[in-house]
Amino acid sequence: MRLRSTLLCALLLTLAACSTNPPVKPAEAQRGDYRYVQEYLRWQIHKEMESNDITGLSIALVDDQRVVWAQGFGFADLENQVAATAQTPYRLGSMAKILTASAAMRMAEEGRLDLDAPLSQALPGFSIKSRFSNAAPITPRNIMTHHSGLPSNYLQGMVTHNPKYFTTLVEDIRDEYVAYPPNLIFDYSNLAVTLLGAAIENRSGMPYGDYIAQAFFEPLGMRHSYFSVEPALKGYSDGKPSEPLPLRDLPSGGLVSSVEDMARFMKMVFAGGKVGEQQVLSEHSLAEMFRPQNEHVALDLGRRMGLGWMLSGYDVQNGGVVAGHGGSVLSFQSTMIVLPEQRLGVVVAANSTSARGVVSELAETALKLALEAKAGITQPPAQQQPAAIRPLSEAEAQHYAGYFDSLVGLVKIDNHSGNLDAEVLGHAFRLTPREDGSFGIRYKLFGLIPVSVAALDKISFAMKPFEEHELLEGHIGNESLLFGERLNKTADITPFLDFVGSYEIVNSWEGGVKPESLALRQEGGMLIAECSFAQIPGLLLRMAITPISPSEAVVAGIGVGRGETLRLVRDAKEKRVYFSGLELHKIN
Repeated sequence: MRLRSTLLCALLLTLAACSTNPPVKPAEAQRGDYRYVQEYLRWQIHKEMESNDITGLSIALVDDQRVVWAQGFGFADLENQVAATAQTPYRLGSMAKILTASAAMRMAEEGRLDLDAPLSQALPGFSIKSRFSNAAPITPRNIMTHHSGLPSNYLQGMVTHNPKYFTTLVEDIRDEYVAYPPNLIFDYSNLAVTLLGAAIENRSGMPYGDYIAQAFFEPLGMRHSYFSVEPALKGYSDGKPSEPLPLRDLPSGGLVSSVEDMARFMKMVFAGGKVGEQQVLSEHSLAEMFRPQNEHVALDLGRRMGLGWMLSGYDVQNGGVVAGHGGSVLSFQSTMIVLPEQRLGVVVAANSTSARGVVSELAETALKLALEAKAGITQPPAQQQPAAIRPLSEAEAQHYAGYFDSLVGLVKIDNHSGNLDAEVLGHAFRLTPREDGSFGIRYKLFGLIPVSVAALDKISFAMKPFEEHELLEGHIGNESLLFGERLNKTADITPFLDFVGSYEIVNSWEGGVKPESLALRQEGGMLIAECSFAQIPGLLLRMAITPISPSEAVVAGIGVGRGETLRLVRDAKEKRVYFSGLELHKIN
């Protein structure tokens, strides 16, 4: 009987994979009937895996205390023909931050960690330089909301074979500077969460991974979950095994787990923090984690953060609070999203670089379909066509021309014969003015012909003045977020022109992603840092650098990764730049 069922399932999956059309939605379905949800998702998964060359993928869908569906597709190990299942372990990357935040909340319940006290109370020896007088302290709470002001990363030793243990960061960063005063702006920081993990280790008196196992993995029965710098798992790029990527920062990115185990975690959340009769987290802690913590932060432009959980960026409507987190460690991609008020959740994980956008799309689709199946709640009609395009005024052409910092680096906008064209990451785009005052984006094919691209059609932006900043406020669907700001020449770069040229990292690392070329350029009266990567052909990352003293400069712009400090040192023999623990020498 089991063999017959297995063969029948295999036949149905094969037929689904061959079907080019989505399954037909039944006219009526009983509440709690997830058969169509599973059928549609199987069809979508097969389609996405084939079109995106995804080697292995697993998914789990949870309704309160029931896993209504959990399945693997493709291969965990293609070479040895090991199939992906719901129990397959994946590197879940930044999903680790939810576990770290949960551990912090548990320790707060036990009175071993004060969420609003300076981090140094729980992590003796922690200190970092600051240029901001009278700034609020760095606390576990603003770390969990990514408002600590700490740099996004400490690059030296972050990705290398045989990395140092993550707690050595406490000593390493003492001569670094914060990027912002705490609570000014959302600035996603792996470094900050890793330091919170060090505080948890200090307060618990045991290694971080052991504490998480004792507090969560063991009581929840998460048998395939652990933390590892470099787990023995296969990842794929273009269908071929990719180079393993060691990662020092365990508390912010070292989680390994299966979708079955993460389903157990979601069931605990939906049970008010309980597993059987054991209270793993209090209901109060969970409610606080899902409460928006940053609504008073004007520069966040509507982006909402809980404690560890992202509360924005997910296109699931009418189901109450939407909370989640994604993860990306080179080849491994994952997303977990929950609707706590509906007690619905989904987790998707894949072992291929090309699955980066796919896992999020699948997770959102799963929750939309599950919300309808469970509660009869449907999504609003698809967004209407963007506002009509209008002529560009001469005043706009002059106002928007110039240099802008953006989420993807430096953008140069030129006024070409009454059109605004942008260059970013080595590609060209046409900015199209709309009747509602915003601008849309079209890709310039071959750098010449503006064409409509579905992914770009969902994006618009407009200039928004805020205090001394001219911000770019972006819109993706119903979400608003900070795209960047206009850059104006604010410092004389003449004393730094002898630093213009190419550089090499003298304290580089073995393996992983590393720059292929590094340079400091002079352009438009600004200093511009350029970086390319052998692993990402055609990508040229450019960032403006603003001198603030005879020997220091900061990354220009506002937001994630900005405001971070470079030290520029010259002597009779050479020019050196120090950044995030890296030592760069100018190539003569």
